Amino acid sequence: YWALNVLYAWRLKHVVILDVFAVAAGYLLRVMAGAVVIRVVMSAWLLICTTGLSLFIALCKRRHEQVLLAEGAANHRHVLTDYPIPFLDAMIGVLTASALVSYTLYTVNEEIIAKFGSPGLLLTVPFVLYGFFRYLYLVYHRQEGGDPTQSVVTDRPMMVNLGLWAATAGVILYGKG
Repeated sequence: YWALNVLYAWRLKHVVILDVFAVAAGYLLRVMAGAVVIRVVMSAWLLICTTGLSLFIALCKRRHEQVLLAEGAANHRHVLTDYPIPFLDAMIGVLTASALVSYTLYTVNEEIIAKFGSPGLLLTVPFVLYGFFRYLYLVYHRQEGGDPTQSVVTDRPMMVNLGLWAATAGVILYGKG
């Protein structure tokens, strides 16, 4: 993690696309560290879904900077000159679709169904879809996304959705009693 931050500060933050990969890698390393701390086996699905979500968030942050700073964006972060908004929008669209497909495939994967003893995780997909769409709404129509945590925790519909997703997943995974 330290090496990634040093590389980012030294060079990667100046290289288009690699900068968002570095930001996403930071999220991924934190998830991996968390899995180690709570002694959860990291599956390929965890890594795939986290990578997609992390890249999505990083690109939304870059878009937020472009919109917020407009002509002054390059003064704030020079690499932003290499991120025209249509390019960011295209990458965000690709990552939205990729992350949703990855999560959906996770929910219907035979190993996952066998592990949890239920195909019911598929019922959580609408909540994930809504979460992505709501976040896109916040980014595109409210010009949020610079601080993803703040955007999520201060948005009532997003918090309700997260609660419903967690409750649904909890019942599916642990409500077999």
